[in-house]
Amino acid sequence: MLDLKFVRENPEIVKKNIENKFQFEKLSLVDEVIELDARNRAAKTEADQLRAMRNKLSKQIGQLMGQGKKEEASEVKAQVAANASRLAELEGQETELEEKIKKIMMTIPNIIDPSVPIGKDDSENVELERFGEPIVPDFEIPYHTDIMKRFDGIDLDAAGRVAGNGFYYLMGNIARLHSAVISYARDFMIDRGFTYCVPPFMIRSNVVTGVMSFAEMDAMMYKIEGEDLYLIGTSEHSMIGKFIDTITPQDQLPKTMTSYSPCFRKEKGAHGIEERGVYRIHQFEKQEMIVVCRPEESPMWYEKLWQNTVDLFRSLDIPVRTLECCSGDLADLKVKSCDVEAWSPRQKKYFEVGSCSNLGDAQARRLKIRVDGEEGKYFAHTLNNTVVAPPRMLIAFLENNLQEDGSVRIPEALQPYMGGMKVMSPVNHSE
Repeated sequence: MLDLKFVRENPEIVKKNIENKFQFEKLSLVDEVIELDARNRAAKTEADQLRAMRNKLSKQIGQLMGQGKKEEASEVKAQVAANASRLAELEGQETELEEKIKKIMMTIPNIIDPSVPIGKDDSENVELERFGEPIVPDFEIPYHTDIMKRFDGIDLDAAGRVAGNGFYYLMGNIARLHSAVISYARDFMIDRGFTYCVPPFMIRSNVVTGVMSFAEMDAMMYKIEGEDLYLIGTSEHSMIGKFIDTITPQDQLPKTMTSYSPCFRKEKGAHGIEERGVYRIHQFEKQEMIVVCRPEESPMWYEKLWQNTVDLFRSLDIPVRTLECCSGDLADLKVKSCDVEAWSPRQKKYFEVGSCSNLGDAQARRLKIRVDGEEGKYFAHTLNNTVVAPPRMLIAFLENNLQEDGSVRIPEALQPYMGGMKVMSPVNHSE
């Protein structure tokens, strides 16, 4: 959420930013919120004047009564009563106007970083850099669920009967591999100085609207019926919410944390053939990283965060690339974002396995996450990035470590988490 004063003083910058995000339907909101703000400030000014007058007249009534001038005191009382009626009317206007202003301000997108490429949607995202050599082996690589079935490692049919489409049972060594990757990612981030955390998996509505836009909320979140609770779509929501209504001394920043959680998402819309299996699902597990820092440090942390994910995937012999998200592909709260994509030797292309975002002070402004600095209080900057999100990450792992005989090589870094196993051998060659 932008600073209302900034919008009032820089309407053309805000409008140009909306145009750059191709959200032309929101252009009229800028003038509307400025007009509402003018009315609200006028109402506040008049209300303040009436309160000052009430205090003055109250003293005058006391003086008149003390002098025995009851009739004159009654006239002043009538004026106070008339002012009280107008004051109540103004206070009602203030409440109504502030609610309208807040709703619009939470809809106007954040100002994107000047380095963000301008584009309508994800088809215009820009490749930044590749890490590792993408290899296509000279043997056929099956679809990821077919690989898993060779290890008796997945049961989608049973999951469909129990919970419907978008759910899964992982079993045996595939399930163990899933847990191993999460544990390895946890220790990888701890070794890089991040504090490990397991957060609440449900959050209240004021936290939901503090960490994401209304459009994202509707598309992603599952609400608990009859309660003011939502299942988290990622632990970032709960972790940023941890700092709601807090003031952190500047010398205690940055806060760098890595968090584990299950994640729950609606995943609306049609799914293509490559998004079957465990690619696009309603439930998954994830290791996340978040940073709360000073504004001037957020660009540096942004670079560090995506590099952490790249380094982790490369340690598991998975080629990756970074992709800069264009303006039209940025969620409204984001200043800058890039995706980390892993190589799929079966599809002969990259696919998303993580997303790194700098949200500036947007979440902090909504959630009142402040810093006590040398020159006063200010809003912190928040960032987040995916470490790993299996089981989708397992697709990249299995494809890139599959061997011609159907076995899967376990990279050295992961072997301690698999009980020393170096190769995972199939148990069902008929699949």
